[in-house]
Amino acid sequence: MTGPDTVEVERKYDVAQDARVPELVMLAGVVRVGTPEEQNLDAVYFDTRDLTLAAHGITLRRRSGGHDAGWHLKLPLGAGERREVTEPVGSDPDTAPERLRRLVLVHTRDRALVPVVRLSTRRTVLSLYGRGDTVLAEFCDDRVEASTVLGKPESSSWREWEIELVDGRRELLEAADTLLAAAGQHPAALPSKLARALGAHYPGEAAPPPTLTRKGPASAVLLAYLHAQVQTLKTHDPGVRGDLPDAVHQLRVAARSMRSALATYRKLTDSEVARDLREELKWLAGAVGAARDTEVILQRLKDVISAEPAELLMGPVQQWIEEHLGARHHDARAAGLAALASDRYFRLLDALDSFVTDPPLSDLARKPAGKCVADRVAADRARLSEAVEAVDDARNGAPADTALHEVRKSAKRLRYAADAAAAVHGKRARRLAKAAEHIQQILGGHQDSLVTRELLRDLGATAHSEGANGFSYGRLHVIEQQRGSDARAQFLLAWAQFRPKPLHRD
Repeated sequence: MTGPDTVEVERKYDVAQDARVPELVMLAGVVRVGTPEEQNLDAVYFDTRDLTLAAHGITLRRRSGGHDAGWHLKLPLGAGERREVTEPVGSDPDTAPERLRRLVLVHTRDRALVPVVRLSTRRTVLSLYGRGDTVLAEFCDDRVEASTVLGKPESSSWREWEIELVDGRRELLEAADTLLAAAGQHPAALPSKLARALGAHYPGEAAPPPTLTRKGPASAVLLAYLHAQVQTLKTHDPGVRGDLPDAVHQLRVAARSMRSALATYRKLTDSEVARDLREELKWLAGAVGAARDTEVILQRLKDVISAEPAELLMGPVQQWIEEHLGARHHDARAAGLAALASDRYFRLLDALDSFVTDPPLSDLARKPAGKCVADRVAADRARLSEAVEAVDDARNGAPADTALHEVRKSAKRLRYAADAAAAVHGKRARRLAKAAEHIQQILGGHQDSLVTRELLRDLGATAHSEGANGFSYGRLHVIEQQRGSDARAQFLLAWAQFRPKPLHRD
């Protein structure tokens, strides 16, 4: 039953056992209502013993009966929307399919998935048709019997209505709200059948990130920023496991952003805790990002090779490069996935969750955000200036390359510091972040050139030792050397124009 992922858009209503179904043909766009279809559905919901999936608005169930029997994973997307992923039951009905377990591993980590609720539903389905006999939505009249499995068993029963869009538009749901409200029926107070079955055991909503103001505590800036980046990391974790485009890049940026913010605002927290988190985030970014680095180098070389005259490509140059980097990418991806399945990663996630919910703050963290944050960003700006001065002092060759790499790292740190500060310093912080990012990107190209040249040198030496022609690798090396020189020139120009205003210290 594995099929494409779908987006579920629906509305649920709590109704009395004796409520009468309204005249659904009165809904705007509905021209007729289909014949009632009766279904008997049995479902078992799975979660960790501490209900971590429920705490994140996620449901995982195995259902029999109806047209879509099998495993269903529902992931929240936004108001009234969920991504639904389905898989067949398989040989072991009590073990969720690997694909579904992988999608929630960032939440469940090394905790087992166990049955938590069993539901039996008598469902009556009415299809709502529009013009051209198009099914706009399905109206489901559900009579539910529920029993909890964890802890002391508890039973409950209720009736609810559900309208799920098929080919209709959201206006249909809004019209349904109006029609049902006139009959005394209103949208359900809880988001799912699982939530209603668990009752008082259903986890409450997580505390929102702190409110940010210039006069508020400086800690709020750091914690709000970390909260957002933790969510970004968790959002892209399944994409990395599924090899989705850009997922590795986004997860690594989130890890690097947090590491940088913890460095910039380290005086606001317990230094030892922040240092440990930074080291683990560095490990994560390196372990997961190695495959991404290989992809960047390969694309960079493809671009250069495509611009070369055919007569200057001696031998299967691109094939050799793709084979070499393909093997490196395979190993790097395997290592990255192993890191995401490790206890070390799970403990890092635990530590991040603990930090944002119960942060170990210093006395400085209670100082007004406006001045404190401006001072932290100013320190990073001075750090960047010192790194640029070191470039002038370095000689050509390796010392200068190393100095430029330090400038890149300092620019990146300033960028993320200003990003966090934008919540209280607005346009000035955003302009500073953008200017620092420009420096970072230019020198990122310079660093990519260094890594690519090292690869080309190794491939050229290998080609010679194996009796092949190393000419093209030498030529590509020269081109990359020029690209590196161009990047340095671009940096010097960008630095001469680097004049964003400092942040206000009020």
